[in-house]
Amino acid sequence: MSAAVGTGSPTSALAAGEVAELLERGIPPELVSGKRVLVLTPDATRTCPLPMMIRAVHAQVAGRAAACDYMVALGSHRIMTEAEILALYAITERKRADEFASSRFMSHRWDKPESFVRLGRIGEGEIEEITGGLFREAVDVDINRAVLEYDLILILGPVFPHEVVGYSGGNKYLFPGISGGEFLHFFHWLGAVITCIRTIGHKHTPVRRVVDRAAAMVPTPCHCVAMVVAPGNRLAGLYVGTPEEAWSRAADLSAQIHVHYSGRSYHTVLGRAPAMYAELWVAGKVMYKLEPVVADGGKLIIYAPHLAEISSTWGHYLERVGYHVRDYFLKQMERFADIPRGVLAHSTHVRGLGSFENGLEKPRIEVVLATAIPEAICRKINLGYMDPREIDLDDYRNRENEGILFVDHAGETLYRLEPEDA
Repeated sequence: MSAAVGTGSPTSALAAGEVAELLERGIPPELVSGKRVLVLTPDATRTCPLPMMIRAVHAQVAGRAAACDYMVALGSHRIMTEAEILALYAITERKRADEFASSRFMSHRWDKPESFVRLGRIGEGEIEEITGGLFREAVDVDINRAVLEYDLILILGPVFPHEVVGYSGGNKYLFPGISGGEFLHFFHWLGAVITCIRTIGHKHTPVRRVVDRAAAMVPTPCHCVAMVVAPGNRLAGLYVGTPEEAWSRAADLSAQIHVHYSGRSYHTVLGRAPAMYAELWVAGKVMYKLEPVVADGGKLIIYAPHLAEISSTWGHYLERVGYHVRDYFLKQMERFADIPRGVLAHSTHVRGLGSFENGLEKPRIEVVLATAIPEAICRKINLGYMDPREIDLDDYRNRENEGILFVDHAGETLYRLEPEDA
């Protein structure tokens, strides 16, 4: 594995000139000359200076490559139109017709079976070894067949603590970014069985190993531009190299920037979700990042008055099963055999730690939605309800000494208790 080119620090802010210099070093002409290049990017649910990075990457690649196309690695998020993608990248009609005239802009169509090609299968013995015996099953690996139409896949995205894989970025833009099928649901459920708290903010996880193993099956060479973005959309670090090495260095810096240690727990935590979280499917990140500092028996409030939908993709399943602790599903899996395991994983992540004994579910904390989702729906899906119109955020600010924590723009910074031996 070659060393990644890059730099960053918790206090830095890389300028456009520094970005261009790093890309010039990290993406040498011979890597892209005469090749068809597919650039994978995040959607609007990740904070990063994406327009600047798209311009910088395009300037480095497009003039040398035979093609420089773009695909939004949605996972299973809402499908985007080309117009929405251009808006996300801040590409005007004039730039589309001029600078980007020969580029294609695509959304990963996870909703169409014909999008996928099967790369192979990870055998049950290998799955058992990777998961430490938690699972013994063979898993087919499917990916968007577009990867076979290009000579180089260039991953462009930020790295944050992540509930399923430990830290986002790197090969995660392949799986689940442009993948599908049972593999996607398998590794999400693996993360849920391990639990969010034991996964999020941990660099080396069984889920990351599974993702990297699947990525090794991709026949097209992959390269990575990994960003580390500090609060305020400040580009604090940039690393360019193999997906594994660039991600690894970015994750190390992310651990310094995106993990906040608290000296105490709180009986009430209110996290205000940013507007980029338009569904509970992604606004659940407020819970994932704040659960560790909520005291036993405490309350976590996801405050998002703009949010009116559970999930445009998976909402019908979630209205059926609701939100429950892990063991609620593990101890009666036969009841949920027809529910995608990725949906069950999301359910447990939002509900958090707890137990299920003798038919009685005991969550560790209360999770309350202060959103535009009606109270009746909140009760139906086993979550609490507060009317956001009746909440004065000033009632939650600056009250840490009273056991109340307010977190603005929640969902990207992980809050943890300080280690006892610190």
